Amino acid sequence: MKRIFLFVLTNLAVVVVLGVVASLLGVNRYLTANGLNLGMLLAFAAIIGFGGAIISLLISKPVAKWSSGVQVITGTEGADEAWIVNTVRKFADQAGIGMPEVGVFEGEPNAFATGAFKNNALVAVSTGLLQGMTREEVEAVIGHEVAHIANGDMVTMTLIQGVMNTFVVFLSRVVGYLVDSFLSRGEQRSGPGIGYYVTTIVLDILLGFVAAIIVAWFSRQREFRADRGAAQLMGRKQPMIAALARLGGMVPGELPKGLQTSGITSGVGKLFSTHPPIEERIAALQNAQ
Repeated sequence: MKRIFLFVLTNLAVVVVLGVVASLLGVNRYLTANGLNLGMLLAFAAIIGFGGAIISLLISKPVAKWSSGVQVITGTEGADEAWIVNTVRKFADQAGIGMPEVGVFEGEPNAFATGAFKNNALVAVSTGLLQGMTREEVEAVIGHEVAHIANGDMVTMTLIQGVMNTFVVFLSRVVGYLVDSFLSRGEQRSGPGIGYYVTTIVLDILLGFVAAIIVAWFSRQREFRADRGAAQLMGRKQPMIAALARLGGMVPGELPKGLQTSGITSGVGKLFSTHPPIEERIAALQNAQ
């Protein structure tokens, strides 16, 4: 299963592109005009880092619709669609958030929530989930996704990604400057050389994956909170426990990479796994007060 989700890849691509554009505009030359200006570099890294994360967040909903083939429903299509929309509306009202868009996509059992704002989000469920679970279990899964929105998980994920990006951009350019200084061996130049550019691009990518590990760790913690949120919305734990147990016996659908932080997937690949193992989630929910 592909574990590097699209949010991180989109973010990483945006950061690299912003870095290249900044280089073309001469920003790197300015930062190194009189030695490396660490204060200016930190400000530059924050702008690039948070810029990449915020852009990724803002385009998350349209990218999700496109990449997973989500068909937005209004509840007028039929009885099943009406039930899904009404369930989302009920939980959104309970959670005190605006009514999300609701969608269905073809595939094995899975679901996700995404969007830049609490009051303008998207909740989508797969046909496999609807066909393989009881209505109470589906309701619990929808509650889980609404809890993600109500908890502000998408924005929090963006802030954490922004901090990680800032670290990546800052450190890669410090190392790039040191490598370039070593390669030039005192040669007089008006700006950074090829060693700087190659090193920063390579480290932007490599350190970006290290940052992805930290983001994935946070994502695993928020799954526990969303499970508890679903139980609170339903007024009891058992439906969510039953839904998780059933998912444990299923092969969860492989979402497009960008939705891995928002969907329900089995826990494989500890470092890049965005979801804890099903058994841990059930145990944590059973022990929750």
